[in-house]
Amino acid sequence: MKRNRMLISALSLILVMVLIAGCGGNNKNNVSGTPTNSGATTTKKIKLTLWGGVPPEAGPQAVVDAWNAENPNVQVEYVRFVNDDAGNLKLDTALLAGQDADIYINYTLSRLQKRIDAGVAVDMSAKTDYNIDEQMGPEAKQWMINDKYYGMPTKKNMAFIWLNKDMLDAAGLPIPPLDWTWSDLQEYALKLKQPNVWGLLQHDAAFTTQFDGTIGGDGYVKADGTSNFDNAYWKQGFEILHNMMFKDKSTPEYGEQLTSKMPVDTMFLKGETAMLTAGEFIFRNANNLVDFPHDFKIAFAPIPRISKDQTNFKYPGGLGDVISVNAKSKNQEAAWEFVKWYADGGMLPMAPGGRIPSSKSVDSTEAIDLLLKGYEENYDRDSLNKVVFGKFESFQLNVPQQVIDARKEEYEKYFLNKQDIDTTLKNMAERHNEFIKK
Repeated sequence: MKRNRMLISALSLILVMVLIAGCGGNNKNNVSGTPTNSGATTTKKIKLTLWGGVPPEAGPQAVVDAWNAENPNVQVEYVRFVNDDAGNLKLDTALLAGQDADIYINYTLSRLQKRIDAGVAVDMSAKTDYNIDEQMGPEAKQWMINDKYYGMPTKKNMAFIWLNKDMLDAAGLPIPPLDWTWSDLQEYALKLKQPNVWGLLQHDAAFTTQFDGTIGGDGYVKADGTSNFDNAYWKQGFEILHNMMFKDKSTPEYGEQLTSKMPVDTMFLKGETAMLTAGEFIFRNANNLVDFPHDFKIAFAPIPRISKDQTNFKYPGGLGDVISVNAKSKNQEAAWEFVKWYADGGMLPMAPGGRIPSSKSVDSTEAIDLLLKGYEENYDRDSLNKVVFGKFESFQLNVPQQVIDARKEEYEKYFLNKQDIDTTLKNMAERHNEFIKK
């Protein structure tokens, strides 16, 4: 009897150990959080954080709400950062901490390069279940760094001149041709200016597009390996813009715009300027007639070249909104599933704000229809189509942020009348050369 009780006790102990081991194995499987190919179904809830520069109400919140409804076990929270120096610093700090920053959007190549150097961008070229080149087209390669993708470009970049067509019609001016120049724009601005109405305003993000387009085509360095920042086209372009500020008075003086922090997009929609240099992000306000009421028709023209004899000029555009996965994220696989879903149509709720998906899985015409839906009469669609779907050779500004900052410090002195044009170009080139030597 005693021997039987001992045998029963031993068997019971073995059974308990087996059950414990089995439960331990099941727990291990439950915490894996590995998504399936069908959309990230997991046995443990995962929280991801997506950082972007677009206000949540302009589409991003609808994007994450749609994902969250389809993927109850992988929930995404959207965090908005302002796409300026302070906002990008806030994002960079969060990325390095490795907390609450799993996925993020890059808006310039220089910012992406900085994050690669900091080790917070996953190499997407190593992924075998998604072909970025095939899905996004040849312009995606402009975002490759060291022949690798550390982010996926997701939208068609659009920078252009917004036009108040009613003001053009009143002045007897046609919508500008696709090959117009800054001298042409200067003439337009002079004819369009009125009391309390500027001929041209420029968004900060688009202030240097014509200069960037010049070096985007001619190269950042000359054949001898020195800086191309002192090129003759830059001199011509800077002088035209300076004359528009101080001679023609058709665009605000740089200092005035800087200190007053002019809300240029709002001013355009209020009819306080006839032309605006900006990107597609203005659509989110242009389509908001409650907060930005206006009744004039809007037309579009490409960013003008500095001179007609430019043969290598490239246009701001290509692809943008490059989405990356933080290499410090603890949920990289789930983040990657979201990135693929976002790029191939998940981002469509952002189309009304001007963000047209670049993936071949999305019909661009359908996205444009969504962009203009309910506001068709407010736009000159023919000019929009020519700008959006025109065959323009584009560029991404592939210059380190330190060089961009140094250049800005010098040209600001010129537009604040603290330095002449020749000294400005000379200093920009010298500071660039110092960086090249390093």
